[in-house]
Amino acid sequence: MTTLSDRPNTALLVIDVQNGIVAGNHQRDEVVANISTLVDRAREEGVPIVWVQHSSEQVVKESDAWQYVPELVRREAEPLVHKTFADSFEDTDLEEVLAGAGIGRLVVAGAQTDECIRSTIHGAFVRGYDVTLVGDAHTTEDQSEWGAPPPDKVIAHTNLYWRYHTAPGRTAAVVETKDATFGD
Repeated sequence: MTTLSDRPNTALLVIDVQNGIVAGNHQRDEVVANISTLVDRAREEGVPIVWVQHSSEQVVKESDAWQYVPELVRREAEPLVHKTFADSFEDTDLEEVLAGAGIGRLVVAGAQTDECIRSTIHGAFVRGYDVTLVGDAHTTEDQSEWGAPPPDKVIAHTNLYWRYHTAPGRTAAVVETKDATFGD
């Protein structure tokens, strides 16, 4: 149970599924399809979806690389949080968006596993949120030439350690898309 006791609601948090970020990523098409399934399910259940969109020198705001992938279409009423740091909470209005909707639990999907996903799930957890990572709905690029493990191992390791992450009054979990729920 979240330590944010006045926030009983759950939201789907879709992080950085942008053209220039996921192009060429590990199992890109499968991951995007899984995220699309989650978005459809959240909409059917009336669960808020919060979209996060990164910009940087490599992913310039308003460029094609900055746009969300064409398979995922944000509805106008769904909040969009713009960020420039890996942690979606840093120097953004994400906390205000979530607080305003009474959200204390996040179901997380998107990219990059080893940067923005990790930073955001940890950032949410230390801020008191329950955090469920959808294990087959996040991806990353291959950075093995710089010493990182291959992307499938990065994803597997993140899923492994998040499954067992603990802290007082909060829960961390990992589920597959088919098992993801937005209720208690």
